[in-house]
Amino acid sequence: MRPTFHLKTLAVAITAFSMASMGNAAGLDRSGQDMTAFLQDGVYAEAVYTYIDADVSGYDSANDDPNSNTYERGKKTGDIAESYDFFRYGVKADINDTFSVGILYDEPFGAAAAYSGDNSFVSRGDVDAILTDLTGSDNEGVEDRIAELGGSLGPSSTPEDIDAVTAGITALRTAQAIAAAEVGTAGEGTNVEVRSENITAILGMKFGANKNFQIYGGPVAQRIQADVKLRGTAYGPATGYTSHISPDQDYGYLAGVSYSKPEIALKAALTYRSEIDHKMNIAEQYPVAAALGINPVQSNEMEITTPKSVNFDFQTGINPTTLATAKVRWVPWSDFAITPPLYNDVSKRSYGPDGLNLVEYEDDQYQVEVGLAKRLTPALALSGTVGWDSGAGDPTTSLGPVEGYYSVGLGAKYNVTPTVAVSAGGKYLWFGDAKGQLPSDKIVGDFQDNDGYIVGVKLSYQAKQSFN
Repeated sequence: MRPTFHLKTLAVAITAFSMASMGNAAGLDRSGQDMTAFLQDGVYAEAVYTYIDADVSGYDSANDDPNSNTYERGKKTGDIAESYDFFRYGVKADINDTFSVGILYDEPFGAAAAYSGDNSFVSRGDVDAILTDLTGSDNEGVEDRIAELGGSLGPSSTPEDIDAVTAGITALRTAQAIAAAEVGTAGEGTNVEVRSENITAILGMKFGANKNFQIYGGPVAQRIQADVKLRGTAYGPATGYTSHISPDQDYGYLAGVSYSKPEIALKAALTYRSEIDHKMNIAEQYPVAAALGINPVQSNEMEITTPKSVNFDFQTGINPTTLATAKVRWVPWSDFAITPPLYNDVSKRSYGPDGLNLVEYEDDQYQVEVGLAKRLTPALALSGTVGWDSGAGDPTTSLGPVEGYYSVGLGAKYNVTPTVAVSAGGKYLWFGDAKGQLPSDKIVGDFQDNDGYIVGVKLSYQAKQSFN
C-alpha cells in the first residue's frame, strides 16, 4: 500500500524548516519575500523577528588618483557591516473550500554599512596631507603649480596648449575642493542605510477535482527610504556627498500558482512579484560641485524601480515524520540602479552625457536552498538547510562588497498547544570575496574571508477549518 504523509502529521516539521530560510546577500535583498504563510492549511498566523550580523572587512586602495583604476592594497577597513533586523507577519484564512485570503508584511530590501577608522573611506582633517596624496604637493605647492601653469601661456600658445593648461588647473582646483570637502566632514565615515516595507493582500482560488490547484494574486504596497554619505578620498570628487531619500509609497502586484497533494505532503508554488516604480524626493549635498559651477545643495525628484522577482517553493514527504524542502529565488539586480540627479549631473562633466549611477549591479541574483525537517515527537521538530546565493556581480558596489554566500542553517519548533507554536532558527553564512568598485569602475577596496550569521524567532498559530 502506498504510504500517506498527511500535512497534519508533518505540520510541526513544515513550520520549523522555514525558520532558517531567511536572509540574503545579493543586491539589497533581505527577507527573500517569503510567502509560505499563505500556503498553509486552515487559519494560520505568524510573527517573525530576524537579526542579521555580518563581518565584512577588507583593505582600501593605496591608489588615490581619481584617474587611475589600478588597485593597490592599502589600509584595513575594519568591519563595515552594521547589524540589521526586520520583522515579518502573515495572516491567512479560508473563506470556503475554494477561496482563501491573506495579508503579508515583510521588509524585503535593505542595507546597513558604515566605515570607520583610518582608511580612505573616512574623511581626514589635514589639507596638506590630503593634497600630497592626491597631487604630490601640499596646498602651497599646489598654488605654485597653478601659478606656474597660468604663466606658461603666451601670445604664441596654441589652442591645444590652452586646453592642456586649463585641464591642469581644473584638476588642481578640483583636488583643492576635494581636500576642502574632506576637512568639512573630518572624522566622518562612509555610511549607507536603506529600509523598505511591503504589505501584500492575497486572494486565492482552488480548482480541480480535488482542489489540488490554486491560483492567487493581489496588490502590493511598498514603502522605501534611504540615506547615503560618501566620505574619504576613495570617492575622489564625490567625497562629502550626502543624500536623504524621503520615504515614498507606491504599488505593484503579486501573482502565482500552486499545487498540493496532501496524501504525500507535497506542495509546490511559483510566485511572481512585479517591479514597483517610486518617485521620491531627494535632498543632496555635493561640496565639490561648487568648484564646477553647479549648485552644491539641491532638492529634486528621482525615480527608483525596485526589482521584480520569482520564488519557487517546494516540499514533499519522505516518510510520515520527514519532509524534504527546496526554495529557489531569482531577482534581476542587473536592471536596478539608483541615480540621484545632482550626483549624476556632476558626473557628466567627466563621464559623458549619461553620467554615472550611484549604485548599480552587474549580474542577476540566483538563490537555492534545500533542507530536511524531522518530527522527533508530537510536539518537537528539527530542521536543517544548506544554501547558495550567486550574488549580483564582482566587482560590486563599495557600499555592500559581498559576492553571494554559502550557508548552513538549523531550526526547531515546539508546539506549546496543538495550535500555538514557538520556533527558533539560525543560519551561518560564508560570504564570497569581492572587490569594491565605484560607478566610475575604479577599484577602491578588496574584501575577503568574510562571514555572518542570522537568527530568528517565530510565534505561529494554526487551526483547522471545516465547511459543510
